[in-house]
Amino acid sequence: MTLQSMTGFARDEGHLADDHWVWEIRSVNGKSLDLRFRLPSGLEILEPKFRDIASEKLKRGNLQISLQLDTGKLSTVAVLNEKAFQAALEIARNAAEISNLPMPSLDSLLAIKGVVEQVNTEEDEAVVDARNEAILKSFSSAIDSIFAARASEGAAIASVLLEQVNKIETLTQVIKADRSRSVEVIAAKLTDQLSKLLGQTDGLDAQRLHQEAAILATKSDLQEELDRLDAHIASARELLSGTPAVGRKLDFLSQEFNRECNTVCSKSNTASVTHAGLEMKVVIDQFREQVQNIQ
Repeated sequence: MTLQSMTGFARDEGHLADDHWVWEIRSVNGKSLDLRFRLPSGLEILEPKFRDIASEKLKRGNLQISLQLDTGKLSTVAVLNEKAFQAALEIARNAAEISNLPMPSLDSLLAIKGVVEQVNTEEDEAVVDARNEAILKSFSSAIDSIFAARASEGAAIASVLLEQVNKIETLTQVIKADRSRSVEVIAAKLTDQLSKLLGQTDGLDAQRLHQEAAILATKSDLQEELDRLDAHIASARELLSGTPAVGRKLDFLSQEFNRECNTVCSKSNTASVTHAGLEMKVVIDQFREQVQNIQ
């Protein structure tokens, strides 16, 4: 399956008879899957089903999900709010008595806000169920769209990550092939240093110096770190060709890359190895930045 990013946008429209709705989904990076819904009144009951549909395909990311619904079928009727009318009537009587003016007309009283209310007529239960089912299918289609958008971006990011892994491998090979790491060069360098030291000092034990030199050579050897870098490179390629939700594993792997590279730089005793190690650190930092966008 294709690698997934965590950013994307999707929109899905639906119709059923006179009803019309629009889904919009915006996705950005997140440590886990965070779904935030804005639903019309009365559809909150469907939110658990919406969450189940989304979590089947998406594992990480912050998603803002909104639904706009126009129920064209609903009709309204005018209803008298008797309490509001009685209150308005009482106020009108008191005002007329105080001012010695005539009572306002019935039309004026009915025009007062809240006295007459427009109330939606109740829908048939079968109509509501059919619309809800259609809205669920539409949401599933919107999730498919956001999945496709994130997969498309994920494929582009995967290409960049693979290129960076290739650069890390190339720099690892450069360090491996560096002449300063050959047995002959190391031996010659140690021999030269020991010769100079023994020639200037009479009181040092030659055998002890050879032992210390061997210990020093062992500590400065980079083979273990280079072997681990090879293993991490293989793991990165495997993850990039595997399942979509590998962001956390790749983030951990980038830390392991960085740890081995730091050790190589600290052990290095030549400018060429240090230069390759520092160049590798730059690539690893770029790798880790890109990984933050992966699900």
